Amino acid sequence: MIPLFRVAMSPEAPAMAAQVIGSGMIGQGAKVQEFERAIAGRIGRDEVVTVNSATAGLHLALHMVAREDADDGGEVLSTPLTMEATNWAIMANRLRVKWVDVDPATLNVDLDDLARKISPKTRAIMIVHFGGYPLDLDRLREILDQAEARFGVRPPVIEDCAHAWGATYRGAPIGSHGNLCVFSFQAIKHLTCGDGGALVLPSEELRRRAERLRWFGIDRTADRLRNPPDVTEWGFKFHMNDINASIGLANLAWAEEVVARHRANAAFYDRELAGVPGVELTERAADRQSSFWIYPMKVEDREGFMKRMDEAGIMVSNVHERNDLHTVMRPYASLLPGLDHVAPRVVCVPVGWWVTEEQRAHIADTVRRGW
Repeated sequence: MIPLFRVAMSPEAPAMAAQVIGSGMIGQGAKVQEFERAIAGRIGRDEVVTVNSATAGLHLALHMVAREDADDGGEVLSTPLTMEATNWAIMANRLRVKWVDVDPATLNVDLDDLARKISPKTRAIMIVHFGGYPLDLDRLREILDQAEARFGVRPPVIEDCAHAWGATYRGAPIGSHGNLCVFSFQAIKHLTCGDGGALVLPSEELRRRAERLRWFGIDRTADRLRNPPDVTEWGFKFHMNDINASIGLANLAWAEEVVARHRANAAFYDRELAGVPGVELTERAADRQSSFWIYPMKVEDREGFMKRMDEAGIMVSNVHERNDLHTVMRPYASLLPGLDHVAPRVVCVPVGWWVTEEQRAHIADTVRRGW
């Protein structure tokens, strides 16, 4: 069976992790700082704070920019087509979810629908670069300009970049466009720390605040013996440790090759599957480059397609279920015609670094033969 996911682990990672373990200094320390500097160098922004998961990063981001309004009916605009963690962070901050429909061409949020749904109650906007394909961030900026002119308030944007390590928009890395951005370094991502994440902030002030809040609100740079720091704002235990950071450092250079292989396999599918009956590929815009964490496409008779792929030894999945159908989300039910149209058709085939030329040819040939 050709797997849909595999862990991308550098051969150097075990030794680097063992060195940290043997040092007796395994908590948040020098390796975390080194990893943060390395991430900042890749993204092109200095305001990077690592956390123990992307879920923690999303929670912390919302806590910082929207939490103070949680009791006044504040809403967060978000997509229902994502891993549940995206929207559970909204619930954890006691904010209301307001669903934005999905653009069937990209599987990202429908920006026309988002523009219609921004209101004075909007405390933040959560967007996902689905599969690693960047949202049109310039169009989003225009929508925010219009909302600010209309309501006098500009809702902060949180980019869920869990799929998008290595993706670019207008030639610049995702994470560098001035919003709050959260990356995932979970086990099966392009860049893994075993688990972990990073929060990229739009200002140095927010970076310093996030640095405190990930460790109970305590300033860990203060001299706690001579001048014990006062806690002015309570925080969380969301920090990364040196073991995870050492794994991330070992994998960082290799992650570029990992992303390149994903892209090469995706380009092959783009050529080989274009025009195949029963298959519709997602958008490819010239101003952005996907990281292709997954290769989503839309198929007719998804159940039959998945059965045929299984028979051919190919693991496929839709990967993420629509969040709005969960019982816990019933209070936020909304008409979402774009999602209704596309959700039953989305399926992903193996595209990762482990897929050989022979295997990807077998996958494409199986799809072309029909189901």
